[in-house]
Amino acid sequence: MARAMFDYTKTVLEKVSFSVELFTRELQKALKRLLPHEIDELRLWLVGFTKKKPELAICITILS
Repeated sequence: MARAMFDYTKTVLEKVSFSVELFTRELQKALKRLLPHEIDELRLWLVGFTKKKPELAICITILS
């Protein structure tokens, strides 16, 4: 079940990546839902994802 939530979170983040505001909001929701080790995995995924979309790089600070 937990893995499904992580995959769902990534899907949602990819779909709202056109807007920094929506992306930030969904990222904050994800921090409340995910387990600590999933947040670490999400951080790694986000670093790679923001290389393709540098306007979202500011969102990495939310995970710190």
